[in-house]
Formats: sequence, structure tokens, C-alpha cells
Amino acid sequence: MELTGAQILLESLKKEGVDVMFGYPGGAIIDIYDTLSRYPEIKHVLVRHEQGAVHAADGYARATGKVGVALVTSGPGATNTVTGIATAYCDSIPLVVISGQVGTGLIGNDAFQEVDTVGITRPCTKYNYLVKDVSKLSQIIREAFYIARTGRPGPVLIDLPKDVQVSKAEFKWSNEEVSMRSYNPNYRPNHNQLRKAMEALKESSSPVILAGGGVILSNASQELTDFANEVHCPVTCTLMGLGSFPSSSDLWLGMVGMHGTYTANMSLNNADLIVCVGGRFDDRVTGKLSTFAPKAKIVHIDIDPTTIRKNVKVDVPVVADCRLALEGMLELAKTKYAETDWAGKHKGWCETLKNWRIEQPLTWNDEGRYVKPQQVMRTMREITGGNAIISTEVGQNQMWVAQFYDFDSPRSLLTSGGLGTMGYGLPAAVGAQFAFPDKLVIDVAGDGSIQMNIQEMATIVEHRLPIKIIILNNGYLGMVRQWQELFYKHNYSFTSMHGQPDFVKLADAYGAEGYRITAREDLEPTLRKALASPNPAIVDVVIEPEEDVYPMVPAGASLDEMLLV
Repeated sequence: MELTGAQILLESLKKEGVDVMFGYPGGAIIDIYDTLSRYPEIKHVLVRHEQGAVHAADGYARATGKVGVALVTSGPGATNTVTGIATAYCDSIPLVVISGQVGTGLIGNDAFQEVDTVGITRPCTKYNYLVKDVSKLSQIIREAFYIARTGRPGPVLIDLPKDVQVSKAEFKWSNEEVSMRSYNPNYRPNHNQLRKAMEALKESSSPVILAGGGVILSNASQELTDFANEVHCPVTCTLMGLGSFPSSSDLWLGMVGMHGTYTANMSLNNADLIVCVGGRFDDRVTGKLSTFAPKAKIVHIDIDPTTIRKNVKVDVPVVADCRLALEGMLELAKTKYAETDWAGKHKGWCETLKNWRIEQPLTWNDEGRYVKPQQVMRTMREITGGNAIISTEVGQNQMWVAQFYDFDSPRSLLTSGGLGTMGYGLPAAVGAQFAFPDKLVIDVAGDGSIQMNIQEMATIVEHRLPIKIIILNNGYLGMVRQWQELFYKHNYSFTSMHGQPDFVKLADAYGAEGYRITAREDLEPTLRKALASPNPAIVDVVIEPEEDVYPMVPAGASLDEMLLV
């Protein structure tokens, strides 16, 4: 069957099971959009900015575990995707981004809206393609999806010239697994390494499991929970790992790192063994590297061999899929180590951790006349019962969500971890809501970050998405202001956001509901009303202007050198 390149692309997307994609048309992809109307199986969502398209595809991917898809034009359309692609790359999110390109004969001639998209995106994609032969297009699409979702996931870009879109070739498709000689990710753990890990755990009296985003990406949350319960080992998570282990468990220590809990940070500094599963020991987690975990042996499980030993010394490396590794260790715990009294071995350690939790709980200073952001998160958690999908922007709002919302299930927190991208949360919520139309989706934002991609309110209202945006409005770029307060003698240089719009009127202008909360007694009833509404809504919560996020580990300090409330 002979088809045009545009038809081959859309037929291939159908074969890959793509049901929704996010995009913005332009001259270099007009032929794809002309063809798209004949493919009702693929829902296209018109965003208002190409960055929003990639963030929405990212939110869809994080919420579902599937590959997210974005479609953009050449030149500025492609360059506008770079922040979204880099966001996904840093957090290992599977995306396929399709960009239009000028005709092959014009490439390199400074044609209108021509940029070297492949060159620009090479550092922030797992792989990318410039398609020059329409007969290879379907195979390239198969490879792109395969690369994006396998091994350590990540974004893949396909740059598609205009003449290739209209050229014709026979459409061929194979349902066999893609095989690439140069790309063969290893999933299965080495059994000897698992035995070494279990031996280290058996010899340990004060172990901690450190779970990262890889646990969620490999759908290993249940295996993590089962293993931790079996060996009675306390668990802490990175920001990206939140939701992989239930916060309701007695073994839960809270998030670790710069704004982690006192108990979680102290546990790593006093543990004699750390079992890191799907994390990468980044600087926000370790604090000062030379003093990180001074007493601990380290077992590191990760599918990406380049991650292991990159930042910290590792005693037992395990290159494997997190789920398969945890299954293997659980099997060993139930067979070879079945007679081990894990609870007895770790009793004293768990008592110590319990006392730290009692002595230094997550809390806040309740003085002041404004609403406290921590109370907003607690109230939101109580109203939703933890059954919402929460996206966040970046900064203080992100950390208050991480600290006080208490996640119990995976894929319920969508947040930019590695890149720290302001403007991520709103379009990510769009992607999540399209993935789960019947779920409550909430974007928690700051008054600064929400304005980065506020134009996607038009997308939300056009599609009648019942997304709720909770703005923690302190009139500042809050996290930068906090650093200026603590380390720059209160020199609030260009962090004031007092020239902001009236967010309630803005909601009305877009056609959404708008609410404002200024008094503490109005917090719960107004939130309940807004969250129960079937319509999109913005809730502008005026919070304490100089409220800070605590605990905080200053840059360059050790995890036990926390600033506390």
C-alpha cells in the first residue's frame, strides 16, 4: 500500500497505540495537519505554545507510563520545544517529538524557519533522527518509540522535512520486537550481585532504602513496598520517587535532601547501609559529597550503568530494571534468608528513627495573619484523600507539595525534578487530564511560575478540562527570595512580583471559575467548593509573603546541617 510520508507517520502512530498528541501547526507540517483530519482515532490537542505541547505530552507520559507525543513545526516551533525536551531528558520521561523541517534540498541554505533541530536537541534527547528517505519513515518511528520507552526512558526527536511528508512509499509495518545492534539495554540483574546485596543487608543493623524515580518508571512500587515490609527496612524517597512507597507506612521517613525531613536526612547520615533503587545521588539529595553517608556501604540498583558510581562510591552495583531486581531480592529474602529476624535486627534502629520523627516533625511557624502554605497542602490532602493527580510548578510551591501532601501511590505527582522547569505544571496537568478524564487533576503553582505558561488556560477552557490551579501567592519569586533572605542579607533583588495580574479576573477572562482566599477561616470551605466544581478553576491563595521552606540544607552543607523551623 503506497502512502505519503504524512500518512505513513499517522498510520505508524496508530500502530504504536497513540490515542492523543499535543501540537501546534505551521508551514513545515501543514501536510501532516491536512492529513490528520482523516485519522479520528488520534485526538489532537491544540496547545497555545510549543513548550506547552511537550510539557503536556510529558504529563501524559508520567501519569500513564506510555510514550507522550508532540507535533510542532520547524524553526521557532522546534526551538520552543527544547525546554520541554530537556525537562523530560533530565527526568527520564518517554517522549517522541515530531518536528517539521524545510525540504531536504533547502537544508543548510538558511531557508525560512530553518534551524538545525537535530544539532540543537542532540544534547537533550536520548536519540534523534533527520528523515531523508520516506521509505524508512515507518521503521524510524518504530525505533523512536522503542528507544523512548525502553532501558532508561527518554525523549526522542524525529525531524521530518516537508518534501518527505509528501513523497510516497509502500507502507510496511512489522509487529515483531524492534532489534537494534547498537542498543540492547540490560534488564535482568546478576544473581551474584543480588546475593551480595542481601548479604550486606543481613549484616546491617541500620539500613535505609533510598527510592528514586526509577522505581516509578519501572512500575516497581508494589515490589518496593513488599520488599521493605519483608525485611522491615525504613524507606526514604527522592523528589522524583515520591509515591513509590506509601507515606502511610510506619517505615516511611519522608523525602530526603535539601528540603527533606529531619528524619530522612539523619537516617542517611547514620545508616550503615543504603540500598538505592532507581536514584542517581544528585546534589540536591547528597548535600556535601565528601560528608555524605559517612558510615554506610552502598548498594546501587539502576538500569543505566553510567549512573552507578558517577557521584558516590558504590560497594554493590546492580545494573538492572528496578522491578526485576526487587523481585529477585524479595525472592531471596523469602527463601535463603527466610529464617532472618529482620524486625528484631532493625528494632533499635527503627526506635531511633521514630524518636527523631517525634523530636523534629515536619511543621511550620503558625504566626502571622496570612494563610500558611503548609496548611493549604494539608487541607488539600484531607479534601482529596490523596486520590488526585498533583502537578507542580517549581520553587517553594513544589517543596510544600512534596513535604505536606503525603503521596501514597505512584504516578500521582508530576513535577520537574532534574531541570527544575518553571511553567511545567499547568501544561503537564493538561496531559494528565486527557489521560484520565475522570480523575481530579490539580496544578499547585506560585504566582511567578504560573505566568510562564498561563496561556494554556485557553487549552483547558476550550476542552472543558476540570483542572484546578492552586496559586500560592506570596508576591515574590519565593525560593529565590528565600535564598536572598538567608544568604544575601535580605537583598530582595528583582524577586518582587507585585506587578502581577488579578488572577480571579484572569480566570474569568479565560472562561474559568476564579476564587481568592485571604483569610484562614475561608481556606477549607473555598477549597472544597473549588475542587468539587466540574469546571476549570483558579484559586488564588494569598499566603505569608516571607514564608520559608524548612528544613533546608544550605548549598555545600552536609545533610545533618539543616536549618529548621
